[in-house]
Amino acid sequence: MIRPALAALRAELADLTIYQDAPSLRMHSRDFFWFSPVLKPDLEGKQAELIILPRDKAEVARIASACARHRVSLTVRGGGTGNYGQAVPLEGGVVMNLTRLNRVVSTTLGAGRFEAGANLLDIDKALWPLGQELRMHPSTRAQATLGGFVAGGAAGAGSCTWGQIDNLGAVIALEVMTVEPEPRLIELRGKEILKVMHAYGVNGIITEVEVPLAPAHAWAERIATFDSLKQAAAFGQAFTECDGIAKKLVSIHAPAIAPYLKRLGPYLGENKAFAILMVSEPQGDELDRLIAEMGGTVTFSRGAEAARAAAFGEHREKGAPGPLYEYTWNHTTLHALKLDPTITYLQLRFPPGRNLELLDWAVEAFRDDVIFHIEFQRRQGKVYHSSLPLVRFSTAERLHEIMRQAEEAGIQASNPHTWVLNNAGWKRTDAPQPEFKRLADPYGLMNPGKLLGWEAETTEAKTSAAKTTAAAE
Repeated sequence: MIRPALAALRAELADLTIYQDAPSLRMHSRDFFWFSPVLKPDLEGKQAELIILPRDKAEVARIASACARHRVSLTVRGGGTGNYGQAVPLEGGVVMNLTRLNRVVSTTLGAGRFEAGANLLDIDKALWPLGQELRMHPSTRAQATLGGFVAGGAAGAGSCTWGQIDNLGAVIALEVMTVEPEPRLIELRGKEILKVMHAYGVNGIITEVEVPLAPAHAWAERIATFDSLKQAAAFGQAFTECDGIAKKLVSIHAPAIAPYLKRLGPYLGENKAFAILMVSEPQGDELDRLIAEMGGTVTFSRGAEAARAAAFGEHREKGAPGPLYEYTWNHTTLHALKLDPTITYLQLRFPPGRNLELLDWAVEAFRDDVIFHIEFQRRQGKVYHSSLPLVRFSTAERLHEIMRQAEEAGIQASNPHTWVLNNAGWKRTDAPQPEFKRLADPYGLMNPGKLLGWEAETTEAKTSAAKTTAAAE
């Protein structure tokens, strides 16, 4: 039986799009937490009691107000492509799916403002005729939303040039709605943006996102093979450091990754390391020369028009793979899991200057557990790589031991096997997120259970304590 508070909320919002059937509750209450054998048993079965899909900000405000007044928990989601249970409602309540909040608000030369539920691929389709594009996108470009990328993402295709989503200047402004009886809109700019960056939607509803845009390039694709991971990684470092060549993806894979990427099999050779690359088409010949100079062989080459058609879902040659970025970053884990459900992954960041040296160490130190693929990035003028390596899962204790050893060696680890924001490792932002939650979510209703220590600090708890103190006096 539906509880009274939820029944009252549902009656008040009866004219909105609401789902309460079992398949919808399950579908809208999940993300890719099942990548983790640690999270899967704990989060399986957690789901909302109502799913609501607002069409505009006015409907978002009605939902936020109703949740605040009826004290019903609220979890906001977009495409649901996160991996840590960010979109999973731990305490039931309402899941608000923002994918209908998808308008292009405005564009100018070098910047665009979009509603938070706008799909990243759809944004780039809209920008293409304008000669502009998003600077970066995750490998889940076809499913992910811009608001979700800000609230739970980090990097992706484009990071080899533009860094990560939390870097200074990567987001110009965020519009955030509070969850109160009378919701307010708050505009965040500069470092204020970090208050809700990578916060899983625990402290305000992101309604609009303004980001810088880049000139659109004709992105061609390459696959190149190398005799060893060490050789391929050295090439990846050199290519990323080539400032004169415009690039969007530099992804390097150990030979043992190849069996998991079946569609790419014809291009990966036998026991070869390989690179998956995106380069500005007019500079493709320069890239090919660099590959040859560093001992590599180009095994797959797709021109920009065909690559864009594959990415935009227009058409592709029979038997040709989809967009190559869908074999990199955490898509590599997805492909591996389809063939071996015992595979999981970690998140590691190798520091600039020592990244190749530490990769050699890690390959040897974890040779029985870990299969590396690395994604090159440029941040604050320095080139380094991160990794979402495949891990042959044995126990949670072993995962933590690998992370501990990596940290001791100088490799930063971010634990993808927890849904707790406070445990986010190097992905935590240096910002007062709990303090902003007191302002934007005074009743502690947003995505409860994801921010440790918050529950005891809600406005209601403080009000109760104040009344107790006054009575004692």
